[in-house]
Amino acid sequence: MIEVLRQWYQRHFTDPQVVILAFLLLLGFLVIIFAGRILAPLLASLIIAYLLEGGVKKLTRLHVPRLLAVTIVLLAFLALTVAALFSVVPLLSAQVTQLVRELPGMIREGQALLLQLPEHYPQLITDEQVRDLMGAIQAEATLLGQRVVSFSLASARHLVDVVIYLIVVPLMVFFMLKDRDLILGWVRSFMPRDSHLANEVWREVNVKIASYVRGKFIEILIVWAVTFLTFNWFGLEYAVLLSFMVGISVIIPYIGAAVVTIPVAAVAYFQFGIGPEFAWILVAYGVIQFLDGNVLVPLLFSEVVNLHPVAIIAAVFVFGGIWGLWGVFFAIPLATLVHAVIKSWPRVDPGGTVAPEDADSVPADTASR
Repeated sequence: MIEVLRQWYQRHFTDPQVVILAFLLLLGFLVIIFAGRILAPLLASLIIAYLLEGGVKKLTRLHVPRLLAVTIVLLAFLALTVAALFSVVPLLSAQVTQLVRELPGMIREGQALLLQLPEHYPQLITDEQVRDLMGAIQAEATLLGQRVVSFSLASARHLVDVVIYLIVVPLMVFFMLKDRDLILGWVRSFMPRDSHLANEVWREVNVKIASYVRGKFIEILIVWAVTFLTFNWFGLEYAVLLSFMVGISVIIPYIGAAVVTIPVAAVAYFQFGIGPEFAWILVAYGVIQFLDGNVLVPLLFSEVVNLHPVAIIAAVFVFGGIWGLWGVFFAIPLATLVHAVIKSWPRVDPGGTVAPEDADSVPADTASR
């Protein structure tokens, strides 16, 4: 057993490049795990900087000075953000309030339907099971109301923090975009001189993260807009709220779409009952999800997401469990990072040479050792 472990260690960890890469990965994960909440404004600024860098590059290609390009792109982004806050947020707030007000009536109607199940399907469900289910639903509804109230109170208490973030984050984004090369040079000054493997992995992951953030933002907007127009055309209540939920659900691949189907179907049922309108809404929703997964995602992420669906779902659970919402949002880039590390990781046989099957995935100077 000891000999097997020794051979495994020599095969994977004898190259100094591997040690450097492993140390940097471990350091990055530890910093995010233990200081993730403190670094939340920095992470938000990085996401926005990745999002806006594409627009800055397009302007600089037109011979616009980088400082002017950064100013134009950032001001346009802030203007759109403020416009969205003043136009969309009040509608979302109003519809959430209305839904919470009407939720007890929906629950009572649902309980009446549940009470009819034992009469029609006595072999499948009993009165006791229905009562247990009703109790669970009432408990969850009460908990949801408490969460809404506590969220409102917490938001009021942390209003000062929100104001600070609204000032600090745009400033950080401005300087990240303006002094990008200077900041990257400063970070590289702390790196070991001989770190070709870490640089190779970073270049690949950096490009994919930038493309992923911009693509995911575009996907959210497109799915949100198309879903709102569709629900509004059918006259579905809470169209703004439900379409927003559908748009945000694309952050969590596969799982988000399945979860959001429940409120969409519930609202459609309580409004229209079992009928043609209900069926057409579900069909339209299914078409939107199909086009998103089979047309829009391949167009936006053809060079970014090269992972099996099982790997993506596993990444959502693992990184979401570790870092919450940030982990869910970055599940695919983090899985891409793991994939890039595995692909680039040099494997050395006991004789000290790179294994032939992996020679193409390591830098030339490493393979020549």
